[in-house]
Amino acid sequence: MSTTATTTKSDFFESSVLGQPAGLFVMFFTEMWERFSYYGMRALLVIFLVSGIDKGGWGWTTEKAMALYGTYTMGVYLTPVIGGLIADKLLGYRWAVLLGALIMTLGHASMALETETFLYIGLGCLMAGNGLFKPNMTSMISNLYKDHPEKKDGAYSIFYMGVNAGAFLGILLCGYIGEKVSYSWGFGLAGIFMFLGLLQFYFTQGIFGEVGLAPKKEKASKAEQAVDNTPQKIIIDRLIVVFIFSVFTIFFWAAFEQAGGSMTIFADRYTQRVLTGNAGMTYKIIDAILTIAPVGIITYVLISLFGKTFKKYSIGNIILALSFVAIWGLVIWRVNREFSAETTEVAATWFGILNSLFIITLAPLFSKWWESKYNLPGAVKFGLGLVLLGLGFGFLAYGSMPIVQGAEETVRVSMVWLILAYLFHTMGELCISPVGLSYVSKLVPAAWIGMMFGVYYLFIAMGNKIAGSMGGMIEEITAKYSLTTFFLIFTAVPIGLGIIITALHPLVKKLMHGVK
Repeated sequence: MSTTATTTKSDFFESSVLGQPAGLFVMFFTEMWERFSYYGMRALLVIFLVSGIDKGGWGWTTEKAMALYGTYTMGVYLTPVIGGLIADKLLGYRWAVLLGALIMTLGHASMALETETFLYIGLGCLMAGNGLFKPNMTSMISNLYKDHPEKKDGAYSIFYMGVNAGAFLGILLCGYIGEKVSYSWGFGLAGIFMFLGLLQFYFTQGIFGEVGLAPKKEKASKAEQAVDNTPQKIIIDRLIVVFIFSVFTIFFWAAFEQAGGSMTIFADRYTQRVLTGNAGMTYKIIDAILTIAPVGIITYVLISLFGKTFKKYSIGNIILALSFVAIWGLVIWRVNREFSAETTEVAATWFGILNSLFIITLAPLFSKWWESKYNLPGAVKFGLGLVLLGLGFGFLAYGSMPIVQGAEETVRVSMVWLILAYLFHTMGELCISPVGLSYVSKLVPAAWIGMMFGVYYLFIAMGNKIAGSMGGMIEEITAKYSLTTFFLIFTAVPIGLGIIITALHPLVKKLMHGVK
């Protein structure tokens, strides 16, 4: 079998890595590099735009920067509607993923030039490329697990851990280099690893057999037939459930995506980030552990994958290995630089790694929970996720109480409040994001999978645009009322909606008609 493998047989389930099919981890690492590029750039975007020219930024107003941020993140989730259709009707999932990765690589390269024209060109490429990439990776998983629907929740949770491994590394390295060295280098690094992810996927794609190639008529599996032969009335009832989940998803992401906007601004302007004495050294030690340990864990997964796939897919594995050699080089440089610095100043983007770190830690536990007898119904999972999200903002509301009008420029609050917020937000995310993808794949007829993933992302796009608009009001609400009031809005609304969707569980269960 060649490294780009043209055989029709799928090796996806042929061997196991950490209890999951080896093929799942090929997708794990491909998605990891794409998320590395996305979150690495996202961590820098708002900070870069609002920072003064003397600090290497462009000195934009918060409102203008957040408006662009909201439009960009909306576009990232809007374009999958078209990308899903293109893959379903023309390219197939696999070539859509490859083309999307190439376009995103060009987008990151454009942003590294740091002119307003190339900024907009770069963001446009990132939105278009993501539209081809994002829905079709998840659609491939749906197709690969079409005969194993009971394993989808766990598979998506592990896949989601790959998403957040990339986010962790991207924010950790691109964010740090952008803030401490040069924004151009930060943006450029995101593009380099996006390109490496493209190559790794291309040279290892044979593991998927024919899954994801150009669309053609194939004999449906028993699982697909069970859906496709279902009466139209039941299919419509199930689509109503997708719509219900999608509506609540809007509000979840409208609040959750404050992480790249108002929460980053809170970290930059209102959080005590300069540490001295024992506190500074303690942070350096903890930061080193948090930096090295996750990379070590991911490297262990990588080595396990090599043992199962290297013989058949050597080129893809070598590219992946070289990528991690580069990652380890950057990690060692970063840790050494921090310990050598006389002053300990925590980067504002550093807090963004907490979400990814908690995901990497907690995703396996939630995956086992969803596969156990204690698994929660879909509506209850969504409700729990929204409540946890609201509680996270509750910590920020309480922690920001000392920041009263007139003291915004002098008062700095403890980092503990942001850490607790990210912990609760992460637990809420694990209850909603991978679970939502899984339910779309189970409730929607097989022939509509790509398109419906795109539609689901359309609702997420709405949430992201609202996030930008609401986040841009942080200065206005703080000046008129208080910073606590701003965060209380994001506390009350998710908790209230969480209670509502939990109460809808009996109706949702009825409309699912047996889908669990």
